[in-house]
Amino acid sequence: MPSPTATPSRFVPGPCPKTPELIAALSTARCGFLEVPENRARPGGRTIRLAVAVLPAASAKPAEDPVVFMSGGPGGETFDDIPFLVDSGLNRDRELIIMAQRGNLYDRPNLACPEMDRFNAQYVGLGYDSPQAKRLLLDSVKKCRSRLAADGVDLSAYNTTENAADFADLRTALGISQWNVYGHSYGTNVALTYLRKHPQGIRAVALDSSTAPQSVTLPWGWRSAREAIDNILEACAAEPRCKSRYPDLRHTLTEQVRRLEAQPLTLNARPPRGGDPVKVVLDGGALLNLLVANAVPFPDLPAAIEELAQGRPERFARARAADSAAVVGMTAHGLTESVACSEWVPGYSEADVLNAGRRAFPGWPDTVLAQAPQLPFQHEVCRIWDVPDRAASHRVATASAVPALLFAGTFDARVGASWSREVARTLSRSTSVRVPGIGHWVVPQSPCAQRVLASFLARPTAPDTGCVAGLTPKPFTIIPK
Repeated sequence: MPSPTATPSRFVPGPCPKTPELIAALSTARCGFLEVPENRARPGGRTIRLAVAVLPAASAKPAEDPVVFMSGGPGGETFDDIPFLVDSGLNRDRELIIMAQRGNLYDRPNLACPEMDRFNAQYVGLGYDSPQAKRLLLDSVKKCRSRLAADGVDLSAYNTTENAADFADLRTALGISQWNVYGHSYGTNVALTYLRKHPQGIRAVALDSSTAPQSVTLPWGWRSAREAIDNILEACAAEPRCKSRYPDLRHTLTEQVRRLEAQPLTLNARPPRGGDPVKVVLDGGALLNLLVANAVPFPDLPAAIEELAQGRPERFARARAADSAAVVGMTAHGLTESVACSEWVPGYSEADVLNAGRRAFPGWPDTVLAQAPQLPFQHEVCRIWDVPDRAASHRVATASAVPALLFAGTFDARVGASWSREVARTLSRSTSVRVPGIGHWVVPQSPCAQRVLASFLARPTAPDTGCVAGLTPKPFTIIPK
């Protein structure tokens, strides 16, 4: 129960956000802000505002229990996800409620770090683990942290426990007696923390690309990367045309990582969405991270690796150039770093990250394996970010009998499919669905997963998973010899 002096949360109706690109579903939505305490451990402190949209159901007779969405990241722009959710049928039979996690673009305060976005645009032209990249990244982090702190932001309050409490307050503030939760990626971490700490009013929970709070640490990313890359290579070996054209893909990939790390390529490449060519550096670390990010579509990956070995790096170069065109100010890096530095990094050293990398990819260069996938120089970043260690209170498994549905994509290199088993172990009424050939965030990419999710929301204890059995990865692209 909140203390008598705690500021109560409340919903304040208001206009929907003006998004850079028109989101049609917002034209019929009810919008506003949820006002919540910035730090619930400090009663009487300041309040913050979180952007909310309630999308009506498409059905003329919707079910009474809405779906609330918890987005990935941490720090990803939530309203950007609305078209994917609508196209996936999330508001077909029920209202769909969207709330931006604290620090997001349309929240107050907004924890964007344009300094880090500008670094990322430069980063494509730097060695992945080069001293220059490290210096520029840490400088951008320092500038962002100093600016946010000068604005009075309590960075210690931007964490998963507070995010989960915000959703509990949202249900109460909107007067909803029962709802369903759908989260993806980091949103599953929020959903599981929410289910553990605030189980009231939760009818069912769907978890897409699940990250268990008790498991997510900095070295953890290496196991996911290995699992997905193994699955992709094995899928090629199981497809006769792919196996015949690319007979030793695993050896070729290892060879290219080593070669690029020893002799990085510098070239000009045009971003996939157009624009002027930009300088791109391809080294072993960049190649690994392009694989983890699914920057080259899965069907094209064997062809891209083969072309690279033949001296044609264009597919990977264009994929790396994409980051040069990212929109400045869209990502709440302040939330990203506050979560990573308080929940994922504590208790694990740089040596632990390297050792996990060596176990995942024996024989790859240590310079590639020293940086956790997609989180380079994170220990140094966290020394600057300087938020309290929350690992002990956060890294707790969620045990629950609330019906749960877990989706995992076998090609997901950010959150390996096997992590869903870890989550399901303590969810006594859970159904797990593995979708072959799909990467991160399964439902928008799989019509079958969309049907399974719809059946789960209709009957949480008996979802229809029949369509999954016939699924196979898309055929791989075969290039001429």
